[in-house]
Amino acid sequence: MRRRTLLAATLVGAAGTSALAAGTARAAVPGPSVTRTGSTQLDAQAVFFVSYDGLVNNNSFQKNGLLTYKGHQYAVWYTADRNAVVARRALGASSWATVQVGHKLKAGDSHNVISMGVSKADGRLHLNMDSHSDGFTYVKSVAGLLDDPAGLSWTAARFGAPQSTLDGLTLTSQFTYPQFVSTPEGRLQLSYRAGISGNGRNALAEYDGTAWSDLGEWSASTGTYTSEHGSSTARNMYLHGIDYDRTGRLHSFFTWREQNAAVMCNAGGITNHDTGYVYSDDRGRTWRDNAGTAVGTTGGSDRVAVTDGGLVVDALNPDHSLMNQESQFTDSAGLPHAIISYVPGRFGQCTTNYVTDRTANGRAFHLRKNASGSWLKTEIPVALASSQRTKLVLDRYDNAYAVLPFGRIAGASKSSGHTDWKLLYDGGGLNAFGEVVVDETRIAQDGVLSVMYQEKSSGTTPSALHVVDFGLPA
Repeated sequence: MRRRTLLAATLVGAAGTSALAAGTARAAVPGPSVTRTGSTQLDAQAVFFVSYDGLVNNNSFQKNGLLTYKGHQYAVWYTADRNAVVARRALGASSWATVQVGHKLKAGDSHNVISMGVSKADGRLHLNMDSHSDGFTYVKSVAGLLDDPAGLSWTAARFGAPQSTLDGLTLTSQFTYPQFVSTPEGRLQLSYRAGISGNGRNALAEYDGTAWSDLGEWSASTGTYTSEHGSSTARNMYLHGIDYDRTGRLHSFFTWREQNAAVMCNAGGITNHDTGYVYSDDRGRTWRDNAGTAVGTTGGSDRVAVTDGGLVVDALNPDHSLMNQESQFTDSAGLPHAIISYVPGRFGQCTTNYVTDRTANGRAFHLRKNASGSWLKTEIPVALASSQRTKLVLDRYDNAYAVLPFGRIAGASKSSGHTDWKLLYDGGGLNAFGEVVVDETRIAQDGVLSVMYQEKSSGTTPSALHVVDFGLPA
């Protein structure tokens, strides 16, 4: 099918609109705000090394490095001696109980993160870790551990031995980017990439409370993409996330990364291009584009491909150092939102060093779909000053928050149509390295934004790892 762009996204001005119609008696809906309520230290000396411009304990694609379930919060990281640990605390508690799970980080690679998931069907905690286009390590807890945190002690005996399969299910020898997501029925799905950067496919596995099954791959690496500079015949789809909304729809934003550098104006850039969007209404079995057209079947021969029309919701060529795997969230109406970042054209039409150029001129944008079905985009008026990624969350009033590198937080109100972005917290006193991990699950439970970050260091000198909490509007 001929590749085409769905719609040109509209850059929205900063003019706000009233949150309530004139004459209404309701109290005004609060806008975005953050109040720092506390901070805890997970580890005085967590492992530290810079790889791919990031840290292994804090990566945007780490879903989840920090999560909340039934009144307790859980965190994962690697210690200075590279032991994988998982910790828990009651919400609001000042101390964490820590358990080593019997695995040591095998490589100095920031891709080799630890990700957590909860299978609500049986109350288990699942960990997938330490992979970059190779084998993974998998650990799961005993059944019911997360359902009865007060009654079941937090000890290593509550976790099974590390495995190189999912309870005997072998997926791929080239595994990367584990992301767990819970289905509305309480099953647990594992999203991952099979293959390598520039030539990989997205896939899903599913745990039903008894056993894992391989649902298969759903994106394609084949097809021809042509820019003004050249063509590429292999790629991979990088996900900004994979999330269910309140109605059970599964959403995913993505960017494409081409294998052939000939598509760029300069080899020092990065071959990422376009922001796309797909969704699934049958638990990830089939995928549809924004218009509702079926574009792929998980485990089938028809997969989501760069040549499918209707996928692109914000067009951008490979010359602007568009970042992959940024962030997404859905609002209370089930509408999808994402953060994307790149070097805008006003700074030039050809990036020559993606780290340097993004650090100097990169900007983050809030991309979202409104109730009428239009895609809108607003630039967040805070310079990135980093090559790294930004996290997105929405509060109970659908105000949006962008957690930028170094722990800075910007916000925009729903009442303005999410156009009044401003800096709410400057990250002062954190000394955060750059990219941070956000607890996406806690906000709905008690209105608190939890951010995990690691302090700056140099070389391979270990540094402190913290969780800082911010109260959001009640």
